[in-house]
Amino acid sequence: AVHMDHDVPPGPELGRRLAAAGARAVPDGVTLAVGSYEDVPDVPRRTLVLGGARSGKSVEAERRLEAFPHVLYVATGGSRNGDTEWSSRVAAHRERRPGSWQTVETCDLVPLLKEEGPPLLVDCLSLWLTDAMDSVGAWDDAVWAERGEKALRERRQELTEAMRVTRRTVVAVSNEVGSGIVPSTASGRRYRDELGRLNAGFAAECEHVLLVVAGQAVALRG
Repeated sequence: AVHMDHDVPPGPELGRRLAAAGARAVPDGVTLAVGSYEDVPDVPRRTLVLGGARSGKSVEAERRLEAFPHVLYVATGGSRNGDTEWSSRVAAHRERRPGSWQTVETCDLVPLLKEEGPPLLVDCLSLWLTDAMDSVGAWDDAVWAERGEKALRERRQELTEAMRVTRRTVVAVSNEVGSGIVPSTASGRRYRDELGRLNAGFAAECEHVLLVVAGQAVALRG
């Protein structure tokens, strides 16, 4: 038995968080029968957490898996030599995570989704997209028109199909962009559009989809 403070979400979301730890909430004064079976919500196997910059989306994603002793944290941002501000961000993320979690820096997500193993936390899809667009020459208008758009579409489809059939528990993070602001450059609009398509395709394969706004998680699905 544990006590929970007031900084917890109400309703079904509380049930989902507790279920990850094999627990449930009951009203004060309830008599519990030791050893009796109680049905608790299943932990969603595939979850997408969306949000803007500094919305709390990464913290929310980590909460989804904090009860698992072993998690593979997939950092798609990589390292940036000489960028001390980026290094500080990475260090803050590492300090927040349990020491038993393993970290791998890669954008090669499909093999990880196909493998058996502990839960995956992918942070984040928007950096995966940047890497993918770099690799297909998406920033060059001529290359994009000739072969880049098709190549990126194939990579996006390969990723979402791997998400559809994976047997692992997965929580993925992505940025929600494009809510009214029109980028001033063609490449900016291209990235915005492709991230919207990626988020929509990924969300279609997830049982649980969240939007985090100002640190508050709103369930869009599940």
